[in-house]
Amino acid sequence: MQYDVILIGSGFGSLSAAALLAKQGLKVAVLEQAKYPGGCASTYKRKGYWFETGATTLVGLDEHMPLRYLLDETGIELPLIKLPTPMQVHLPNGQLLTRYANLEEWIREAERVFGAKGQRPFWQHCYRISQQVWRTSLEQQSFPFSNLQDLWQAALQVRPHQLSLLPGAFRTMQDMLTRYGLLDNKLFTDFVNEQLLITAQNHLEEVNELFGATALCYTLFGNYYVPGGMIGLARAIEQYLHEKGGTILYRHNVHRIISKADGYEVSCMAGSFSTRFVISGIPLNDTYRLFEDEKVKKKLAPYLLPSRKLNGAFTMAIALRNAAAIPVLHHQVHVPKGLPLIGSRSFFVSYSHPADRSRAGEEERVVAISTHVPDPAALRIQDKKELEEAILGRMEALGLLQKKDILYLDSATPGAWIFWTQRAYGMVGGYPQYCDIKPWQMKDARLDHKGAYVCGDTVYPGQGIVGVCLSGIIAANKLLRDHI
Repeated sequence: MQYDVILIGSGFGSLSAAALLAKQGLKVAVLEQAKYPGGCASTYKRKGYWFETGATTLVGLDEHMPLRYLLDETGIELPLIKLPTPMQVHLPNGQLLTRYANLEEWIREAERVFGAKGQRPFWQHCYRISQQVWRTSLEQQSFPFSNLQDLWQAALQVRPHQLSLLPGAFRTMQDMLTRYGLLDNKLFTDFVNEQLLITAQNHLEEVNELFGATALCYTLFGNYYVPGGMIGLARAIEQYLHEKGGTILYRHNVHRIISKADGYEVSCMAGSFSTRFVISGIPLNDTYRLFEDEKVKKKLAPYLLPSRKLNGAFTMAIALRNAAAIPVLHHQVHVPKGLPLIGSRSFFVSYSHPADRSRAGEEERVVAISTHVPDPAALRIQDKKELEEAILGRMEALGLLQKKDILYLDSATPGAWIFWTQRAYGMVGGYPQYCDIKPWQMKDARLDHKGAYVCGDTVYPGQGIVGVCLSGIIAANKLLRDHI
């Protein structure tokens, strides 16, 4: 079957690009190996309960942010519940820290817990940087540059506030903490490191100021809950695609992409498809294996990261009774001595909304728990029970659950993530930020400067729904500018 554009994988980057291209009248097909859309931002059913696959928090709907741009461009509407309190953090010294959505409230809370020294100027600086980063990211959709046309388009869109961001690419978050006299505040550095892991997948000595400030401030923008789970995002875009003549084909696991004179042949077990253009929405490591064109492989090879520089995840899916009393949905729990087997010093907990009856029964809630597993190809978790007990024990001690209320529990290692998502090494969260990889050195959207493109959490700008949404916007923009 002939298409204008085939997208590999139905992660949110692919779906964002697909929606924008379908809006322009292109015949679009998304090939997805699973039976649900959304990739690592989706929901699956088990034993009558709906659990999140990966991502559990939704941001990006504020002015000058990618998801807001996507919805405004397409007219897609989402049924959302805004969270009055984005998160609470259970610190290693036993204190409970509330990440308020209002900047002034948050600064007062940070000063209460960490001391007044340096907190106000640090957070004001971070918030200002994060606002400028999001605004600039949509103004400069040709970034990172890979041809002269990109440079010309960027020059036309240059604004003074954009230039002020450049020094931040050369400074790390460790430099920022030093600047504000905060590096010797161990409680604060522990907090910053574990918060950066959630969104930047790395620690303060590696994450540059631009990404780090933006990562730390995501709770200061609108945070939302999707009734029914994150799959609601993908379903809304799927409906839009159908309305525009596009489609998502499930159980289509792509195993080869061949470059042709007039486009590409995309092969999977269900058959082969012809297309003028192709967009890979899967990680670069997996994209590399799909292309038979040695020129594409050669261009991709310098961008690939090995397992030792990536993270996998240990996750738990729990159904609880009698959990309605917990009002804040998202919690980061510090583990001072680290978790057994993997050494992680925190884990992230997300509850379903107490008013959401579509994911669990009356007086029941589902819970998603995740923690990082470094170098997932090298670390084999033999005894999941030991990890489960360590996490459940910590949660019970903090009043986040009672073991007797558990109705269902399942856990998964990076090996399960390989099976579910087909992502190399069972990688989650995309490529971590590293200080020796500047934003302009990250992989841009073009694969072969002919008709193949890439988006997702391993290319610029990186992790999270809002980040991969931006990558999809950029891929669609460059394809349209190059060829349409």
